[in-house]
Amino acid sequence: MTQKDITFVADFLTEHFNEAPELYNRKGKYFNVERVGQYLKDEDDDLVSPPNTEGNQWFNFLKNSTHLKESPLLFPYYPEKSLHFVKRQMEGIIDQCLLKPADVIGRSVHQAVCLSLYKISQSEDSTPQLFKLPFLWNDKTSNIHYVLFTILENSISKIHILRRHTDTSRSVSNGILAVEFGNILNNSINESSDSRCYSCLDAHFYDDETVTVVLKENVEQEGKERVLAQLPLS
Repeated sequence: MTQKDITFVADFLTEHFNEAPELYNRKGKYFNVERVGQYLKDEDDDLVSPPNTEGNQWFNFLKNSTHLKESPLLFPYYPEKSLHFVKRQMEGIIDQCLLKPADVIGRSVHQAVCLSLYKISQSEDSTPQLFKLPFLWNDKTSNIHYVLFTILENSISKIHILRRHTDTSRSVSNGILAVEFGNILNNSINESSDSRCYSCLDAHFYDDETVTVVLKENVEQEGKERVLAQLPLS
């Protein structure tokens, strides 16, 4: 170590670990701890070296404001506590604020319809992920919810469209349907039905009337063709 290093350490110890007689009656607190680390301790004890708020513009502003001083909208300040203590206090208040909305929303949600999409063997150790690409869209003009998804085991060349009216008491025609791409992009009817078969990589609503899909050619070779297609819902 250089003399400069020794001086730096000595200055640090002198500044932060001086004896503090006023703390002798507190077990294990006979000196000032490092001022940053004390804020990060996960404990409810008071800080050994609380910050000096004298001259702080925000505290002076609150002190001189009749309306803000006792406002319930301001989170209380604990100058003697660590950040962990303040975090727990804030989490408790947030949880309390969310209890009523969670209860009201929870009681307002109910099952409108149950659709069986696929069945799997109960004996399998791990359930395969068959439901893919769920994308939600809300058509505010027609008040209809849409869900786009694919089912891997059923057919990778199909994309399913589920739609429900936002008013659960009403129904819409063709509540669920599937669009199969297959070989619809073949240049002629003479091409083999298996020569250019496509599956859906991704699908999103472009707007209320159009669905954008990314298709890939189902061939095991380099340079497989990708197609970006826009399909009208009509």
